[in-house]
Amino acid sequence: MKLWPILLICLAGVLGQEQVKFSDYRVFSVTPQSEDQLKALRKLEFEVTPSFDFWASAKNVGQKADIMVAPGQMEDFKLFLEENNLEASVKIEDVQKLIDNERPAIAPRASDMEWSDYHSLETIFEFLDDKIAENPGVVSNIEIGRSTEGRPMRGVLISYGQNNPGVFIEANTHAREWITSATATYVINELLTSQDADVRRIAESYDWYIFPMVNPDGFVFSKTHNRLWRKTRSRQGVICHGVDPNRNWAYEWQPGPPGASDDICSLTYAGPERFSEPEVRSVGNFVNDNREKIQVFLSFHSYGQVLLYPWSYVAEDTPDTTNHVTIGNAMADAIRTLEGTEYEVKSSYNLYEHSGTAIDYTYGTAGVKISWTFEFRDQGTYGFVLPPQFIIPNAMETMRSLPALLDESTRLGYITRSPTK
Repeated sequence: MKLWPILLICLAGVLGQEQVKFSDYRVFSVTPQSEDQLKALRKLEFEVTPSFDFWASAKNVGQKADIMVAPGQMEDFKLFLEENNLEASVKIEDVQKLIDNERPAIAPRASDMEWSDYHSLETIFEFLDDKIAENPGVVSNIEIGRSTEGRPMRGVLISYGQNNPGVFIEANTHAREWITSATATYVINELLTSQDADVRRIAESYDWYIFPMVNPDGFVFSKTHNRLWRKTRSRQGVICHGVDPNRNWAYEWQPGPPGASDDICSLTYAGPERFSEPEVRSVGNFVNDNREKIQVFLSFHSYGQVLLYPWSYVAEDTPDTTNHVTIGNAMADAIRTLEGTEYEVKSSYNLYEHSGTAIDYTYGTAGVKISWTFEFRDQGTYGFVLPPQFIIPNAMETMRSLPALLDESTRLGYITRSPTK
C-alpha cells in the first residue's frame, strides 16, 4: 500500500513548521464479522508502516474500529476493504471542521480557568498556583520530575486531615485527549469549593493527588502544531518523535505487537525499553514509592464511555475481578443518574489488548487494588475532538462516580483508614 500521505503529515508535525491540517480527513467505523476480517484489521493497525490512525481498535469480532483516513489514503483504504470483504461507514466527514469548531463562540480570557474551553498548559499551572494560594494548609504543590523537554511534572495534594487514604488521578497521558485535563481541573475545583454533601465527604475523607497534565510536552505540541498528536516528544530515530505513554510502563512491557508497536513512528510505539520516558517513570515511581498511602489510582482517557479494570495485557481475571465488576457497575449507575449517559464496565484487555499500561503497573507492581481507567465521552461522534460544551457534563458525571467508587471500594474492604493522630 502507498501510505506516504500520512507520513508526510507526521513529518510536518515533527518539523514543527506549520500547524498540521486535517482537511478532508475522514473517520470510518469498520466492524469485523469474522476472525479473518479481525486479523486483517489488526495487521493494518500494527504491522503496516506507516499505519492508519486507529482512533478505536477492534479486539473481537463484532467490535467496531474507528479509523482516520487521510485524503491520499482513500484509494488504499477502499482496496483494503474490498480485499477483506469489509464494509465501512463514515463517522466524521471532515476532521478539520471539528477542530475549527472546537473553540467556543466567545472564548474566555487566556488567563481565566473555567470550563467552557480547553486551556493552555500555562493556564492550567496558573490554576494550580491559585488553588495553592487560596487554600493554605489544604492544597500543596507536588513536582515529581521533568519531561523530556524540561517541563515540570506538576500536581497538587488536597488534604484536609491526617492519615486519610490516598487517591491518585492522572490525566492527559495521551496528548490529544484534552477532555481529561479539563475534567481533572474541574475535579480539583469541586473538591475545594462544592457544598454537595457527598463531595464534601469524600473531599475531606481522602487525600487527593491530582496531576492534570502528565504528558506536558505532547499536550503543548497538540496545542501548537498537531491537534491529534498522541505520544510524548522524545527523539526516536532521525525523523520520528515520541512514545505512547500508556505502553511504556514497567509491567508486562513488550516492544511489539499485539500489545504495542515496535515501529518508532507508530502511534502505539512502546519505546526502546520500559520506563524509557521520564514522564511515565516519574508517575510510576511516585505511586510505587507511596503505595502504602495511595489506595486508589485513576487514569483519565478518552474516548468510548468505558470503565476499565486490570488486566490490559492478558485475557485473565485477577483475584479482584468479581469485586471490580461490582464497583464498576456502581460507578456506571451513578453516572447514568445525571443525563442517562451509559458507561460499559469491562477489563482493559476486553477493550483491546495492550501491554505496559498504567493500571497494570499500579495494580500488579504497586499493589493498588483499585486501579481504573476512565474512557470518557463520547462514543465516536466527535472522538478526540470533543466540543467544549461537553466538558462540564463529562466532569459532573465523573464527580458523580467518585463517591460510588470510594464507598463501594470501602464496603468491599479495599480502602482502610489509619486512626487519626
